[in-house]
Amino acid sequence: MVYWWTFCPAVQASLMFLSVREMELRKIRFDETFEPGQIDFTGEDLEASTPLRAIGVAELLPHTDGEVRIQGRYTVEIKAVCDRCLGDARFPLDAGFDLFYRPASVIGTDEEEVEIDEGEAEIGFYQGVGLELEDILREQVLLALPMQRVCSEGCPGICPVCGGNRKEKACNCRIEKSSESWGALRDLDRKLPG
Repeated sequence: MVYWWTFCPAVQASLMFLSVREMELRKIRFDETFEPGQIDFTGEDLEASTPLRAIGVAELLPHTDGEVRIQGRYTVEIKAVCDRCLGDARFPLDAGFDLFYRPASVIGTDEEEVEIDEGEAEIGFYQGVGLELEDILREQVLLALPMQRVCSEGCPGICPVCGGNRKEKACNCRIEKSSESWGALRDLDRKLPG
């Protein structure tokens, strides 16, 4: 995957900006707590139900023309809508990360299409003078969440007949199972003239 980060100070106020110039002088250690809502997950229909705490270090790797390594760990609980019953689903996350970023200038300009090798597919790219810690953490949280978000593995979900939440109240609806998957096509043949 290739990621692009651009720093635009007039557009967004950063809570934690990892400056490459500062990393030229020393490693940047971070121990940050982001209250729910400070990192925006609304476009994904998610919200942090606890503060997100992140600790770690960012460093400029020597002799690499701007390659940055960011290592750390974060903890947070994320609340989502259950894909089966539409109730609340909670996901406590406690994960580490070890990420590498290169300046976008090493692969060319925005207008060029550039082929990258397999090793570069695991490296992110940044534009400008650094990276936003919030963006990195948002990405890590999204990657850590399951594709199907359910409140529990045994969640019975919504009844396809009456629309009731079977987790809250059992229904007596019967779902007729068709043993013939091509039955609709056979009926179509009977309805056509000729």
